[in-house]
Amino acid sequence: MSELVYASLRALHVIAVISWMAGLLYLPRLYVYHAAAIPGGEADQTFQTMELKLLKFIMTPAMFVAWGAGLALLWQLYQFGILVAVYWMHAKIILVLVLTAFHFLLARWRHDFAVGENRKSQRFYRFANEVPTLLMIVIVILVIVRPF
Repeated sequence: MSELVYASLRALHVIAVISWMAGLLYLPRLYVYHAAAIPGGEADQTFQTMELKLLKFIMTPAMFVAWGAGLALLWQLYQFGILVAVYWMHAKIILVLVLTAFHFLLARWRHDFAVGENRKSQRFYRFANEVPTLLMIVIVILVIVRPF
């Protein structure tokens, strides 16, 4: 693979990750406000529209592009034998799997709002809003510092 293709893939990966993270940080914040809305009311309907569009048109496509570009980059490193003792990468992959699970958990919570079955409080969503931030911090440290 040429250096230009590899660099383009890295750029695509970073752009997709930024887009995905923006949604992972914003959607739980929407849930904080949505939890206070009256079910079936105008605010409830507005939040449902915003949440669905964010998840369906930004977050999920960005997640798939981030995963696709990331796996393509990983394959390139693997082909050159660079991944033999890259333990920071293994830790990063595990944390990205946790982020992915959180993404699907957010989708589940959106569904609960959509069918009028949200049972979680604003406080719960405030704490949930910190999960992607903490994971992002650890992932960035792993990628930049490469501690092991």
